[in-house]
Amino acid sequence: MSKRAVILAGGKGTRLRPYTWVLPKPLMPIGEFPILEVIIRQLVHYGFSHITISVNHQAELIKAFFGDGTKMGITIDYCMEDKPLSTMGPLKLIKDLPENFLIMNGDVLTDVNFGEFYDFHVSQNNIFTVSSFVREHINDYGVLIVGDNKKLSDFKEKPKTKFEVSMGVYMANKGILDIIPVDTFYGFDNLMLDLIKIKNPASVKTHESYWLDIGRPDDYHVAIEKFETERDVFLK
Repeated sequence: MSKRAVILAGGKGTRLRPYTWVLPKPLMPIGEFPILEVIIRQLVHYGFSHITISVNHQAELIKAFFGDGTKMGITIDYCMEDKPLSTMGPLKLIKDLPENFLIMNGDVLTDVNFGEFYDFHVSQNNIFTVSSFVREHINDYGVLIVGDNKKLSDFKEKPKTKFEVSMGVYMANKGILDIIPVDTFYGFDNLMLDLIKIKNPASVKTHESYWLDIGRPDDYHVAIEKFETERDVFLK
């Protein structure tokens, strides 16, 4: 089965400045490869044959680097946003999307099996499937539990909280295109709430191995170290 993917690469990467003053975030290097090239190589490995890259900020740099995908053995074309449309808005600009397709951010380092994720979504007949990851957040402060009488009832020293978060990796049925407005800034959050509202919510598939969004400098440095020591995990 031919598989299609849309990679979202139109953001300005403001959280990763000053690095992204020069390069768009998807071209930030992980080892000797831009993070977006790592993603594309993974998609090729898992049987994807056509990628559309949604671009806006510094679009010409991304287009010049990847071209039409010939050198990577895949068809690459581009969706150009004339103005920022967030994460889901650009999908309305792509006229030839198939029944089911992958959507993902262009700044994710993960070892997700994208082929299995694709097949899971199709087999479940989902309108939208979110790949999730459990993150642990450590509070930097001692937390006071205060009763109604303003007396301390409990105290927790730098408590840990677990959250199941979106990885920025999704599968979609083209039925979502009927929900996304035209030429409007419309994000993942808007779509999730609208699907809940119409009682056809997204499904969630938890990934338990590795995932990191390189959007912040600290995470970017961690990703570089992880890739250098375990590149065989990410490049087959």
